Amino acid sequence: MKRIIINGMIAGAFALSGLSISGAARASEFINVLTGGTSGVYYPLGVALAKIYGDGISGARTQVQATKASVENLNLLQQGKGEIAFALGDSVKLAAEGNAEAGFKAPLDKLRGIAAIYPNYIQIVASKDSGIKTLGDIKGKSISVGAAKSGTELNARAIFSADGMSYGDLAKTEYLPFAESVELIKNRQLDATLQSAGLGVASLKDLAASVPINVVAVPKDVADKLGAPYIAATIPANTYEGQAQDVPTVAVVNFLVTRADVSDETAYQMTKLLFDNLPAMTAAHNAASAIKLENAIKGMPIPLHPGAERYYKEKGLL
Repeated sequence: MKRIIINGMIAGAFALSGLSISGAARASEFINVLTGGTSGVYYPLGVALAKIYGDGISGARTQVQATKASVENLNLLQQGKGEIAFALGDSVKLAAEGNAEAGFKAPLDKLRGIAAIYPNYIQIVASKDSGIKTLGDIKGKSISVGAAKSGTELNARAIFSADGMSYGDLAKTEYLPFAESVELIKNRQLDATLQSAGLGVASLKDLAASVPINVVAVPKDVADKLGAPYIAATIPANTYEGQAQDVPTVAVVNFLVTRADVSDETAYQMTKLLFDNLPAMTAAHNAASAIKLENAIKGMPIPLHPGAERYYKEKGLL
């Protein structure tokens, strides 16, 4: 698993002496930020968040971990192997319920909410050569649906099911991260990719700059069948090279999630620093421009961490 140290060092004198005063505890604060693949949106935002926390939390040592995203992140949090994670709203809900088919062997009872952030847009992109123009055209074609049991793959299953399809209707189903999916399309080894990400994701920009593409619509009737936490959305014209028209699709809100045994003070600081530093997050990726304080607790599928609650009470949201 790729790990990159972003900022900070443990105050070794405190660690070696075993002092337990609050200053020592803060000096050895460790925050592992669980993200996704390096070609997605979670990763650059996680890098920005780690720097914000490293700079803003006294003595903090921060790390960014590239992962298979939502499902893996939530399981790692439950195991105590991360302090904050990016995850899709439907994955968070299924994790709390312990949905085995989605990759959760039992209810993940240690998950606690920090904030609703930006929506992930379901972006289905095919090479023009594939002839895929509509969702129904995917039948008999090859498509990558993201890493197996990732948040993206859970989205793919749900969308195909709502449109009366299953993986069995496809010529080939690949379970690959975003960048690898794009490389196969460029090499004419794959027809399409379904990617659940913020608008302007690097992998699809790369694809659109390399080969002619079609951005495939997810019709409103499919959005209506899916229901919450899915919402009807639009990929604006010119988001990707060669995409001349707005394209209807569905979106799912992303959340920042922590675990119950992270201290109240750390969870408070993680929440506060996020909203105090939104320009830095947007500079890392434009998807963060959709993060709004007024939406921070909307649709939260798990209990808020008490530290986050404290911040939202200060801001008058609770």
